[in-house]
Amino acid sequence: MQGPARKLVQAVLYEAIAIAVLSPAISLIYEAGLAHAGALSLMLSASALIWNMLYNTAFEYWESRQTQRTRTFGRRLLHSFGFEGGLVVLLVPLVAWWLDISWWAALVTDLGLFVFFFFYALVFQWAFDRVFDVPVSARACDA
Repeated sequence: MQGPARKLVQAVLYEAIAIAVLSPAISLIYEAGLAHAGALSLMLSASALIWNMLYNTAFEYWESRQTQRTRTFGRRLLHSFGFEGGLVVLLVPLVAWWLDISWWAALVTDLGLFVFFFFYALVFQWAFDRVFDVPVSARACDA
């Protein structure tokens, strides 16, 4: 599977699993109802879904122009760090507003989510590539 279909399947699967994990965790940590936490999870996931599509398009554009195109562990770390780091910057205002907490508390919350999702993104993308194969941008050039 390649192109836009691959990106869409990857992003939707990633976010569906994230919602299933994130909603109960937010509900427990912030003593919020599951519906309130679930609504935040949906908003976070919708934002992340858009970011995912944009980020992966840009990353694969960059990746396709590299001399060495295989997805090494270092490249996977770079991908995960860039994706999750971008989300932290994008989502602090939403988390602060929805949970009615300070921007500092929202940043701490996002950093906690970053630690979890950094490893989740790394493992998820590895598993996704194993099931659906890597994109053309990550395949070695034929000489």
